[in-house]
Amino acid sequence: MSTAPYVQVIERNVPAVSTANASDDTVLGQAPFACTVTSVQYVPEAAITGAATNHRSVSLVNKGQAGSGSTSVATLAFDSGVNASANDEKTITLSGTAANLTLAAGDTLQWRSVAVGTGIADPGGVVRVTISRS
Repeated sequence: MSTAPYVQVIERNVPAVSTANASDDTVLGQAPFACTVTSVQYVPEAAITGAATNHRSVSLVNKGQAGSGSTSVATLAFDSGVNASANDEKTITLSGTAANLTLAAGDTLQWRSVAVGTGIADPGGVVRVTISRS
């Protein structure tokens, strides 16, 4: 088996969270090999307009191989001034901790959409995670 650099994209549809104060977790898939997450993008089906106190936070979480992990790989809060256009890629900020970006083969990736305060709706869309073989 080659260990040469190899880039792959894990792309999945994620459901809408139409009730503003609700949250949702969606399994995106598993790391096919030991790798590093190099980018995360969210393409919402409708525009998202951030709000100051009551907003929404989206994140990519590494649940590990046992499914119980909680390592935040990337996150973005749609708070005041942070918006997303419909059908346009929005880059999700990667963790500043390099170890959080490292995945072992078989680690499960979860997309988390969490209402903050009373929250705002999440229109759902597509999440795109780019990985590079370690």
